Amino acid sequence: MSLMIRMARAGTKKRPVYHIVVADKRSPRDGRFIERLGYFNPLMAKDKPERLKLDMDKVKAWLDKGAQPSDRVLRFLDAAGVRKREKRNNPEKAVPRKERKARAEEAAKAPAAAPAAAPAPAAS
Repeated sequence: MSLMIRMARAGTKKRPVYHIVVADKRSPRDGRFIERLGYFNPLMAKDKPERLKLDMDKVKAWLDKGAQPSDRVLRFLDAAGVRKREKRNNPEKAVPRKERKARAEEAAKAPAAAPAAAPAPAAS
């Protein structure tokens, strides 16, 4: 059974609050979970300490048992200094989509045209 530390949505329509829970990876997002570890309220100001509440002892215990945090929870753990998050690098992110498609088409045509442009060996 693979375990995930992830967020489960709660709250009302257009007023989300997330519970940070340990759940089986196969269970639905808002479905069955094993233990609640804290909560996250994205509507609160970023400088308020009540925005995120985590029981770090429980989180560390579940991480030791092999639970894997989701991407968003890993950001919280990195900010708390519990687990290091690898920085992602996507150089294509800032390029507009049309330009990316044009570059991909040019790259696809370039290898096909390269062998045809090679000179034929001379016969002696």
